[in-house]
This record gives sequence, C-alpha cells and structure tokens, in this order.
Amino acid sequence: MTLAKGPLSIRHYDTGDGAATLRVFRRAVHTTAAKDYSQAQIEAWCPSNIDLADWERKRADRNTVVADSRGTVLGFTDLDQNGYIDMMFVDPAASRRGIATRLLQWATEQAVKSGTEVLRTNASITARPFFLAAGFVDDEEQLVVVRGVAMSNHAMSKPLEQTVAFM
Repeated sequence: MTLAKGPLSIRHYDTGDGAATLRVFRRAVHTTAAKDYSQAQIEAWCPSNIDLADWERKRADRNTVVADSRGTVLGFTDLDQNGYIDMMFVDPAASRRGIATRLLQWATEQAVKSGTEVLRTNASITARPFFLAAGFVDDEEQLVVVRGVAMSNHAMSKPLEQTVAFM
C-alpha cells in the first residue's frame, strides 16, 4: 500500500474514523511490530475478530486524535486525563514522515495544558526506541499476558516542563 504524501493535520477523532484507525492499528501491529513479536503474540495483540463497533466506542470514549493527510488517516493516538498514552500507531506505509512525532507533540501539548506533570505509556518493543529518542525513560520491562499469550513491553515515562505564567 502506497500513501500519497501531502499536508498533515492532527484532528480529533470522528466516529467515521473507526474503520481507518482500526486498519492503521492492524497494519502497524501485523507489519511493523512483526519483527519484534512472534505470530502468536501478534494474533493475541491484534486478533482478526476485533468488533468495529466496540473499537469505535473505545476510540470515541478516549481523547483520541488522528493524523490525516488529504482525507486519509495515517496514524492516531490518545491521551487520558492522567497523561497516559494508551495507543499510538502509524500506518507502515507512512512511516518515517514524522507522524508519530507530531502525534506525540499533540499529546505533550495537551498534557502540559492540563497541568499533567508526567507522560506515561506502556511501549511495545517496537515503539520503545521512538519513545527513548523523545526523552522517555524506561521505568520497567513488563511481561503482560494478552488473550493467554505472554509478551514483553516497557513502562515508560517522561517528566514534563510546565509553563509558568507571570502576572
């Protein structure tokens, strides 16, 4: 799959983005993460029977944004009120274009605006180098069990500098 290059915008998730974000998630896990995880782990992490309506509800219930280029969703992320990034995925056909960096920039800005002091995530083995390069530190390697299959990820955090307004 080749995606046309164009201007990138970060916008709030819309219910019409469900199928596109699920496609990005599937492609990222089954293609990008496949170099670091076994087929059994990939299938447990991203099974083929994910219910689209359930996926759409979860994305809409979370503070989710998408990276959009000319109407095509190339990536997405979310951020909860405590500064936790649960999901950040970019379509493999759009990798190395700064999309994850833009998504993380959005998350950082939102966290700072809300007064959050630390960003946190549980990064996959695949995503860990990106988060390290962005200033996150490893808090601990974790062994998680998903649908009965064990896999490793990394609890990571990044302290945020707060902007102080002077009156």
